[in-house]
Amino acid sequence: MAYPDVALTEPLSPPSPRVAARTVTSRPPTPTMAPSLPPGPRYLLRQLPSIIFPPAIAHGLLQLFSAHLSRRPPSYLFILAYVLSWPLAFTALVQWRAWKARRDAAARRALIPQEVDHKLPGSVDLIVRMFQEDAKMYLVENLFRYTEKYGNTFNLRVMFEDRMFTCEPEHIKTMLATEFTHYEKGPLLFGQLNTLLGSGVFNSDGEMWKFHRTMTRPFFSKDRITHFDIFDRHAEHALNKVASRLKEGVPVDWQDIVSRFTMDSATEFLFGKDVRSLDAPIPYPSTYRGPNATRADKSSVHPADRFVQAFQNGLEATAIRGRFLQSWPLFEFWGDKVEEHLAAVHEFIDPIVGEALRKKAERQRVEEDIEKDVRDDETLLEHLVKFTDDGKVLKDETLNILLAGRDTTACTLTFAVFALAEHADVLRRLREEVLDVVGPSRRPTYADIREMKYMRAFINEVLRLYPPVPLNSRCSIQGMTWKNPTPGQPDWYIPPRVRCLYSVLLMHRRKDLWGPDALSFDPDRFIDDRVQKYLVPNPFIFLPFNAGPRICLGQQFAYNEASFMLVRLLQRFSDIKLRQDAHPESMPPPGVERSPYAVDGLERVWMRSHLTTYAKNGLWVEMQETSA
Repeated sequence: MAYPDVALTEPLSPPSPRVAARTVTSRPPTPTMAPSLPPGPRYLLRQLPSIIFPPAIAHGLLQLFSAHLSRRPPSYLFILAYVLSWPLAFTALVQWRAWKARRDAAARRALIPQEVDHKLPGSVDLIVRMFQEDAKMYLVENLFRYTEKYGNTFNLRVMFEDRMFTCEPEHIKTMLATEFTHYEKGPLLFGQLNTLLGSGVFNSDGEMWKFHRTMTRPFFSKDRITHFDIFDRHAEHALNKVASRLKEGVPVDWQDIVSRFTMDSATEFLFGKDVRSLDAPIPYPSTYRGPNATRADKSSVHPADRFVQAFQNGLEATAIRGRFLQSWPLFEFWGDKVEEHLAAVHEFIDPIVGEALRKKAERQRVEEDIEKDVRDDETLLEHLVKFTDDGKVLKDETLNILLAGRDTTACTLTFAVFALAEHADVLRRLREEVLDVVGPSRRPTYADIREMKYMRAFINEVLRLYPPVPLNSRCSIQGMTWKNPTPGQPDWYIPPRVRCLYSVLLMHRRKDLWGPDALSFDPDRFIDDRVQKYLVPNPFIFLPFNAGPRICLGQQFAYNEASFMLVRLLQRFSDIKLRQDAHPESMPPPGVERSPYAVDGLERVWMRSHLTTYAKNGLWVEMQETSA
């Protein structure tokens, strides 16, 4: 793998045979060993048969032809044959695959989804246009437009390879639930995410995925009071920083604040030790000209920010790989561009994983029983170490959960406050519920959060319109069919080993699924009769946490964390005002602002996505602190 093995601070002594015989440790499936070659040469090495085979065939045919001639053909003819052998072989392969797909579709009385129009071979013009539009259009606006022209299922063929796209709930249900075993994450996605996520639960298939899922599931099976202790401590720290900045008369980047809050909460929840990112100074808007402006803009990275910045940079470098599909190693030819960002991540996590393994070994040496039951006061790492001694597996899994637990909740809290700033009536009603149920200062309990129905509806509406993972994918293992939603029409045929993209963002905004007001922010749709009209008959139209066997284990944890922070926020602040003008770089360009696909017809933040959704250059707000 491209991800290095966990380096423990000192070697572990093996337990005695008697203790080893009693250990509950499970052996995970053996992952592929870390490659020694850089990404580019390794990629070319894998392509070597495809590179050598065509000119070898051409050489053999020329030699056979030459045997019947009186003299050997000129050298230039051999060279020309070698050069032409690659495009001819590639063309023949592409044509054969297309013919086979059509034949298999016809055998099933199905059709291959319509291909998006393009002018240049390999859809190069589409790729160029996507890159150009990416900087000036609404998030995945090209996909919105394609659905208007080609329907909700189509073939976005790129570089001569099929890419089936859908936002049909029935097709997504097929991939995630009813035909789950016929789809996987696939080797392409694994390779792109491997440096950052290794073989963790979100980047593995088959037995390795089952192993991670089995380890992790018990930890999320019940609520713990220790979670609320963690939330409360870091929420107070975060809101104190907000209040301090607002007292200077300067807007605050709420996205930055909640990203730190969720990072500190997640690392303490995972490791029992947080990275203390909230200790670092928070940014000033670009229009600020106060006494701290120069220091804030030009200072070096604060020690508390090293882990956060390294993790974020690694995440963004990983997302870039997706643009280049399977050829991404050619753009990181001599070095892994994700790995070069992760030194601070390794420095933080490696000693903690090593210490957890040493403590386990010590308990085994004194013949202390290791119980698999989850204690209320243990961290996820303390739970996982009961199942395996493999430091690499432990590190991969915790980084996977860190990504899921930090980025997705930060996204939800970011766009929740954006929605409150845009809808004063929603803010007033939500705050009234908080004060009625919890009061102006008391810490919320699990019972309080369960009682706040409007809070749950509000968070659901945020997740509907701003899902943390707007675009996802699976890979078909064998030829499959998707039911055509149009009665009497042939089903769609999906060839084997094809990347299948699906977007819950598009599905969540479809008016035929959610009603004519689908693009309006209205939490009441999760409370009133629209629930029975739209959601109850077709629950797969709402999938912020995925579905099926891979459904998010931390779903309730995320609801609790987001609800807790919003309660504390609304206990302390009574009014929220959007101030993107304080940091003009955060304002969307005109093409994004007035997009017909924007919520309520006007986009005042620049919604973007790497692996998860975020507001580009931050969400700048002013808040009014309550007199209490």
